[in-house]
Amino acid sequence: MFATKAHGAIGQRRKYTNEPYIVHPIAVAELVRSVPHTEEMVAAALLHDVVEDTPVAIEEIREEFGQEVAELVDWLTDVSKPSDGNRRVRKHKDLLHLAKAPAAAKTIKIADLIDNTLTIAKHDPSFWKVYRREKEALLQVVKEGDPSLWKAAAAQTKRG
Repeated sequence: MFATKAHGAIGQRRKYTNEPYIVHPIAVAELVRSVPHTEEMVAAALLHDVVEDTPVAIEEIREEFGQEVAELVDWLTDVSKPSDGNRRVRKHKDLLHLAKAPAAAKTIKIADLIDNTLTIAKHDPSFWKVYRREKEALLQVVKEGDPSLWKAAAAQTKRG
């Protein structure tokens, strides 16, 4: 409910499909639920884009959901800013941050990559070429995440 409200308050919709944004965090949480997980991982999966995309601060996540969920969300929140440079520079900075994350955060990130790939590869073939390279680089730093999700995410990059 918290994530639904946060994304809904800014009218955020899914690119390409125009669905309410919350469908993406729910899909990520369901992927996390399909592998060994904790309730904190599922909560962080539902909240993984809230700090990055909405006015909600990490302190509010910590107050509402506790330190462990807040830490996971913090690992999953991009650290780069537009002033850091072009997309390649920013994504590299975010990748270096994620490389230091715990396995639980990496599992959530893999689930995020899987769900994002489904829409990007289907709806935006030209951007898929860029995203695919970024995803392949990310997969190299999230190998400590769930192995079955990692294999599924890697298999997606072989297609298309």
